[in-house]
Amino acid sequence: MKPAATTSLALCLLILIAGCTPRAPYGLTSRVATQPYLGMPPTADGPVPRLLSQTGVFSDTARRIPNPGLIPYDLIVSFWSDGADKSRFIALPRSAIAFAATGEWRFPAGTVFVKNFDLTTDPADLKTKRRLETRLLVRDSAGGVYGVVYKWRADGSDADLLTGSQTEEIPVRTDQGEIQHQTWYYPSRQDCLTCHTANAGGVLGVKTRQMNRSFTYPSGLTDNQLRTWNHLGLFAPAFEEEALSTFVKLAAADDNTRTLEDKARSYLDANCSQCHRPGGTVANFDARYDTALPNQALVDGPVLIDQGIDRPRVIAPHDIWRSIAYMRVNTVGEIRMPPLARETIDQKGVHLLSEWINGMPGRPVVPPPTISPPGGSFAKPVEVALSVNEPEADIRYTLDGTVPSAADTRYEKPIKLSAPAVLRARAFKDGFTRSITEQEVFIVGK
Repeated sequence: MKPAATTSLALCLLILIAGCTPRAPYGLTSRVATQPYLGMPPTADGPVPRLLSQTGVFSDTARRIPNPGLIPYDLIVSFWSDGADKSRFIALPRSAIAFAATGEWRFPAGTVFVKNFDLTTDPADLKTKRRLETRLLVRDSAGGVYGVVYKWRADGSDADLLTGSQTEEIPVRTDQGEIQHQTWYYPSRQDCLTCHTANAGGVLGVKTRQMNRSFTYPSGLTDNQLRTWNHLGLFAPAFEEEALSTFVKLAAADDNTRTLEDKARSYLDANCSQCHRPGGTVANFDARYDTALPNQALVDGPVLIDQGIDRPRVIAPHDIWRSIAYMRVNTVGEIRMPPLARETIDQKGVHLLSEWINGMPGRPVVPPPTISPPGGSFAKPVEVALSVNEPEADIRYTLDGTVPSAADTRYEKPIKLSAPAVLRARAFKDGFTRSITEQEVFIVGK
């Protein structure tokens, strides 16, 4: 036998003579097929383990070391989960995933998806995180999915199955060192099915446009996830590696090689497309990135619920105030979207959408007036001030609930209210699109 060094040298010479370079190493070289369903039942009505340690997900639950068969993965654009960090794994039985370059993948019965949620509670110590929950999504024997939530104990020894939704106030230290409380929502099993619908394929994030990214595996090797999974035989049909560069992928918000439009549409895909697609929730637009922008009914698309806004659109070019999608992302009120398991506003996501919308062609828009103090009940007369963040804008108002026009009373000084009133205000400026109407209800003297 030749010495190893001689054999290696000969291989290198052959590669050079052939005029090619060796392929990059795969992130994983072998696959450990897991037992179907791990320790979970094949159907949602089966006996679900009461403890996370009984599910077969972890070989060491307290240290959160995954079962050797679990494959870690990550997404290009993550669904907003109130700032939590998420780690993801898939437990795949010996069967293969029905791969598709676009649209949804189909997973064999017995596949289990694992997602851990951790929250940073001190910005001065980013390595210390609070374990919140571990969610399991199971591809059942009937062709659907079901989800369960395990809430971690305070000592991190195990996590308990939740039988319904819960909320918890998590103490979080601010940058100034103060303690505030962030509400965390633990979804119920029924909540899981609100988004993980049959129309969306049951499984949401694990698809080509989200998985087409590099990932560093526990071995330290970095590889494109699709390439590694294809090499492991996880796909049927498998694809030729040369095709990888042709697959569409979402754009991360910090990817400077992609356009603002790509990033904004990717954000909407990750956070909205599970419901906003053909056959989904009652709406006109399709948030899937796979759908070409002109066919999405997104930009300048009509809305079914106008939220009391004049000339509303799903996305109104150059007008964030008439963009209903933007409005619903930028609130934690009843109209917030997504509607479940979201108690905070994704400020970076909102900024991304505003940059995209404001960068579109269109007339400048006057921002809506501010009404101070806000409406409410007052025992005695109250003075109300109106202001607008646009120089030389003209504010007009009404006190009877009608929509103000340019012919209504011009605001010049604080308005003294001594009786109940519905105060509505709107701002105007030549060359600008008028503002939307702001409204406050004042109950005075009762």
